[in-house]
Formats: sequence, structure tokens, C-alpha cells
Amino acid sequence: GEHYIIAAQRVIEDAVDHGVCIQAECWVCLSLTLHIVKFTNWVITHHLSVSPRFLLQINCVTFPLPGEGPEQQLLKPDEWSYCDYFWADRKDPQCTTSVTGFEVLLQKQLKGKQLQKEMAEFIHERIKIEEEYAKNLSKLSLSPLAAQEEGTLGEAWTQLKKSLHDEAEVHLKFSNKLHTEVEKPLLTFRGDNFKKDLKKYDHHIADLRKQLASRYASVEKARKALADRQKDLEVKTQQLEIKLSNKTEEDIKKARRKSTQAGDDLMRCVDLYNQTQSKWFEEMVTTSMELEKLEVERIEWIQQHLRQYTTLRHETDMFNQSMVEPVDQLLQNVDPAKDRELWVKENKTGDVRPVDMDI
Repeated sequence: GEHYIIAAQRVIEDAVDHGVCIQAECWVCLSLTLHIVKFTNWVITHHLSVSPRFLLQINCVTFPLPGEGPEQQLLKPDEWSYCDYFWADRKDPQCTTSVTGFEVLLQKQLKGKQLQKEMAEFIHERIKIEEEYAKNLSKLSLSPLAAQEEGTLGEAWTQLKKSLHDEAEVHLKFSNKLHTEVEKPLLTFRGDNFKKDLKKYDHHIADLRKQLASRYASVEKARKALADRQKDLEVKTQQLEIKLSNKTEEDIKKARRKSTQAGDDLMRCVDLYNQTQSKWFEEMVTTSMELEKLEVERIEWIQQHLRQYTTLRHETDMFNQSMVEPVDQLLQNVDPAKDRELWVKENKTGDVRPVDMDI
């Protein structure tokens, strides 16, 4: 669009220069000049307007209109990558302000950090339950209840109480391992420096976005200046049609030069805007993929340590099973007849039975 304006201005310049020589005999040329100026203004309106053809400006970022222009291909097809789906801004449901796509990605990182902390708190509560359970098992194993049971049943009962003590030790070790191998890693993974790193990302992208907004404002200012210069040129050309004078012709030349300069300024501003947007685009791709990598690492880290939880849990069950096996064996060996024999031998009061009385 800018090239059309410059070309039209050059035609105006040639026409007016010839008009100065021909003067009154050049009404056709002047009429043509006026139509060219009007055409130039049409070009301004339709090709360098705030919303150029096939383009959509949203918060100082240029997007293609839906269904217009060549279809864009995803940077990483079939991967649902961050670098493909967070270019637009999103309205904050809490207020009227907008949240950038990059801020959405940062919020995901902060939320992941919070959820990771909550998981560590959950494991801590699990540890407390395990410790309390171990404490109660150990206390119960020392209970004097049924301590006087004798025989094979007494041996099985004693082993059962001892197994409670052994099981308490297993659960205590389980709780200790949960702390060192699950809870602590979840707490210490990406410490306080992680938030500082996210702030660096945030400030970097935000600065580029501010630069883009500034460049966009410059484009709009230059666009308005060009429109004003073109309007001024059209007015002076109309005046030349009404009254020919050297002064009017000089004014037209001056207006034409200013209009040409305004067109050059607009092209320069658009070029600087495109350079800034390109830089922002590159940094968005690089940084969003870095955040994607961080999220993959977080999920894999949590997965690894939750699997460690299940491994420790299986180990605990195996140890507990081994604690119960001796009890099972002794219970299988319980012999009521033998217990009766042992008890009778220790507690018998005599084996001579009463007989009938004689007269």
C-alpha cells in the first residue's frame, strides 16, 4: 500500500510541474491530478488503515483475518506444543483486563509448583499416620492382655504380639523412607530460585511486548500524519483548480514533499514494528518451549517419586507378610490335645478316682 502512495505522489509532482508551464491550458492535467490525489487518499484508507486488508490488530499484535490469506501450519504438529497455542491474549474472568498467552503459561508453572507443594504436604500427613500407627502397634505389643495363655496357643499368641512390635518397626522405617525419598524431594525440587527464573522470563517477554506496543503507537501516529498530509495536498490541489498562482503551486510542492516524507516515515515505522514483532515471536517460541520442557521435567519428577512411594508400600507389605508368617506357622501347630496335656500335668490335683463306700 505504501508503494501506491509514493507512486501517486510522483505522478502528482510531474503533473503539477507541467501545470506550472502550461498554466491555464492545463485544466485537464489539473483535473487528473485531483483524481490522483483522491485515489491516493483511497489507498491510504484501504491499504494503510488501522486494520489493513487480511490483517487484524489485537492489543498491538498483528494477526491474519480468519479465513484470509494462506493457511498457517503448526510449528510442532500433533504435539499440542505450547509454542503453537498461546499467541492471543485472553480476557481475565475476574476483571476486564486481558491476560497474555505467555502469562497463562507462567501461571501454569506457578500452579504446578503449588500442586507439587500440596503433594508433599499430603505425603507428610501420610507419614504422620504411619508414625502414629507404628507407635500404637509398638505400645500394643507390650500389652499384658492374655499374657498367661499357655501351651502351643500361648506360643502363637506371644509370637503374634511380637509380630506387632516387628511390624511397628517396618512402618517406622517406611515413614522414614517416605520422608527422605518422597516428601523431601517433592519439597526441594526447584526451590525459591525457580520463581526468580520465572520472573526473568516474564520481564523479558513483557519488555518485548511493551516495545511492540510502542512501535505500534508510532505506526498509528505516522499513519495519521500521512493521512493529514494527503488531505492537505488534496485541499491545495483543489485551490489550484480554482485559482492559478505561483504561491499555490509552491504550496503544493511543499505539501507534496511533506506527504512523501510522511509516507517514508510510515514505511520506516512499519518496518521497525515488524522487526520488533519478529523478535517477540522468536522469543515467545524459544521461551514457551523452555516452559514446556520444565513442565515435562516436573511431571516426570513427580511420577518418579510417586512410583517410589508405591515401591516402598509394596516393600512394607512384603515385610509385614514376613512378620505374619511365623504367626501362621505357630497357629497351624496349635494342638488342643497337647495344650490339655501340658496344662493337666502342671495343674492336676490327683488321678485317683473316688470309689463306692463300703458298710
